[in-house]
Amino acid sequence: MEPTRILAIRHGETAWNVDTRLQGHLDIPLNDVGLRQAQHLAQALVQRDAIDAIYASDLSRAHTTAQAIAQATGQMVSTHPGLRERHFGAFQGRTFAEIEVELPEHAWHWRKRTPDWTPPDGGESLIALRERIVTTVDELAAQHPGQQIVMVAHGGVLDILYRAATRLDLQAPRTWQLTNTAVNRLLWTPQGLSLVGWGDTSHLEALGKDETTA
Repeated sequence: MEPTRILAIRHGETAWNVDTRLQGHLDIPLNDVGLRQAQHLAQALVQRDAIDAIYASDLSRAHTTAQAIAQATGQMVSTHPGLRERHFGAFQGRTFAEIEVELPEHAWHWRKRTPDWTPPDGGESLIALRERIVTTVDELAAQHPGQQIVMVAHGGVLDILYRAATRLDLQAPRTWQLTNTAVNRLLWTPQGLSLVGWGDTSHLEALGKDETTA
């Protein structure tokens, strides 16, 4: 089977990203910056990449980002709940500072990245998240041998993909960026993922120029 090339992309910025407030499964829309990021991303991709399919989380911040790419490339967006962010349970809607004060015993597990710890009130463990993400990517990528597909998802999803592609443990300290709308390039085969390139934000340089001339 020919490998599938994947452009894995985090959604554009939201107000809660700015506030460091955990979104999880809560459906928070893009802010104005996020909408502009999505447009610049779409313009960059249509100029340099052939795209055969676009998949996105069904949460609006990811779907709206993917829709900008779809409009630029003439593609359709297929949503998949398997690409959703981690469910953070009681952490959802709280900032990191609030979690430290209000749920200190759980905050410790959060900082230590305890793999089997589950956030209270219906949260998802890192082990469960990894299983969900890897299964979803295997399912979608297997449908596109020899093609290039876009997957628009979330920071926690991109973190799992990086670890899967580099064979890093769930508890390994994060040394890589998860920037909004950064383009991350992966290669999928039935044997798993491999890393091609990470954190391309060149399209955001144009966004910065727009801000200074506005």
